[in-house]
Amino acid sequence: MKKIYWRPREFSRAVLVLVAAFSIGGIVAVEGFTLRVQQPYYEEKYRAATLAREAMEVIRREKLARGLEIDPAADPAGSGMIGTAISPVTSDPGSLASKRTSINPNFAAVVVEWLRLAGLKKGDVVAIGMSGSFPAINISVYAALHTLELTAIPISSAASSQWGANHPDFLWLDMERILAEEGIFRFRSVAASLGGVEDRALGMAEEGRRLLREGIERNGLPFIASPDFQSSIEQRMRIYAEKAGPRPIRAYINVGGGTTSVGTRVGKRMFEPGLNLTPPPGSRSVDSVMNRFINNGVPVIHLIQIEDLATEYGLLPLQPKVMPQVGEGKIFVRREYNRYLAAVVLVAILAGLYAFIRSEWGFRLLHSSGRRPSDALEPMI
Repeated sequence: MKKIYWRPREFSRAVLVLVAAFSIGGIVAVEGFTLRVQQPYYEEKYRAATLAREAMEVIRREKLARGLEIDPAADPAGSGMIGTAISPVTSDPGSLASKRTSINPNFAAVVVEWLRLAGLKKGDVVAIGMSGSFPAINISVYAALHTLELTAIPISSAASSQWGANHPDFLWLDMERILAEEGIFRFRSVAASLGGVEDRALGMAEEGRRLLREGIERNGLPFIASPDFQSSIEQRMRIYAEKAGPRPIRAYINVGGGTTSVGTRVGKRMFEPGLNLTPPPGSRSVDSVMNRFINNGVPVIHLIQIEDLATEYGLLPLQPKVMPQVGEGKIFVRREYNRYLAAVVLVAILAGLYAFIRSEWGFRLLHSSGRRPSDALEPMI
């Protein structure tokens, strides 16, 4: 049996404006009354970022105590984490914008999230490959590992790209030793190489290579002296296995673009920034520490493209002019729409459309006098 209902023959501008105004008001309300939602692992993230900030302050004070200038043009936030454009131990060109962005201690919270997503638990073993190019990111990695009470096996290369830890007397190896001596972190590198091209500082002047070797010696670290690229990979894998002992390595973290860790030019383009859980296409055709780990089922965390990572996780502004506060960014708290409010607004809009367009209720409401309903309503089946 078909049902007959009445609807308006025409729609007045007043009706259309009313519905449109209510719809716009509803959208404004949904956009304006968002919720601040704490993200998973908030407490651990906050503790890690706080520890990273404390560690950076220790390095800043030590740098000044050694009479090393903090250049306000290169390091407007005065972090002490930015080096110089050129020095005898500078291995490669580097992005000043990336180095400035890297000083945000909240990167430690990002690393916490990745480690948790990779399923790591207290006591698990993590292998690390890092250089002096991003000392602030190195600190954030250490802070995350320390906070989660993981076992770290770091291997560092002594050299640095531009604007990193590239002062000959204050290498990354010196920084991490000071942080260990101050009781900030409970671990430091177990071995070190020269770094740079093929992990042997190829193309660097002899003075630079000498200064790097002296830096490794004064920090009391075993020297990875490999005759070629392949041997450097083999030595690193052997050290990781020896230090881990019977315990499995549950994750590998790489900071920067070290050739031994990442691979050749082709290898550098394989891995995505952040957490990689499965081997990228073609990974077995390129040898590197990262490829060996991920092809053995070990998750890889790849810290490159620092500005892109900062944007993705809300660590803004990029290139901060003052040291960022701990706890800032989408990695801690995200603004999300209030689903209940959105549902109420949507139902109200649909109800209004039904009342004024499909049924006679809205018409009768707006035309309580004047034209007879029979003149303005038409029957519909």
